Amino acid sequence: MKILFLDTSSTVITVGLLEDLNLIKTIQEKNDHQLSARIFPLIDEIFNSVNWNINEIERIFVVNGPGSFTGIRIGVTIAKVLAWANNIPISTISELELLATTKHNQKYIASCIDARRDAVFAGIYDSSGNVLNDQYITISELNNIIDEKKDIVAVSYDDLTLKCDVVKPQIDIKTIVEKHINDKCLNPHEVNPIYLKLTEAEEKHKNDSKVSN
Repeated sequence: MKILFLDTSSTVITVGLLEDLNLIKTIQEKNDHQLSARIFPLIDEIFNSVNWNINEIERIFVVNGPGSFTGIRIGVTIAKVLAWANNIPISTISELELLATTKHNQKYIASCIDARRDAVFAGIYDSSGNVLNDQYITISELNNIIDEKKDIVAVSYDDLTLKCDVVKPQIDIKTIVEKHINDKCLNPHEVNPIYLKLTEAEEKHKNDSKVSN
């Protein structure tokens, strides 16, 4: 089985190709304001590097959040279009669960994404899986949880100040795909972004509605 893996939700773009659950090729690049212009050339580059084409892909895995609102939308839209146009089964993966595949020596790992305004998107994982649901949480609240857990390390692409060591991600695409290979595939139209937080425009509309009422 040939698989396309796509993650544009964080500050690092990751495009990967797997065959029979073996990682064949990965491209990682800093995610900047040129994502919409860069992502298709990156996909073309990785396919050309192994002499594959999209018609050979039998499964797409896309990270659907949380993270950058724009990044999530672009990645999910591209994955949905490729899946729909080529009749390819598609599945979704949490960015925080992906970050938690980073190797570490602590009992717990806190996957974190800077959400600005002294808050993060975070989830806490151990060897058995998720022990704190992925959520939007203040850094202060997360630090309280870190104090309770103690044997914990945080992993993030962002520069965060937490009450534990923060290491840069070394994601393991093979491990996360193996874990989810038997997940139910979705109709492309069922694949939606997971933001965990309202956009600023949605928050403003919500607050304006409260005032008007």
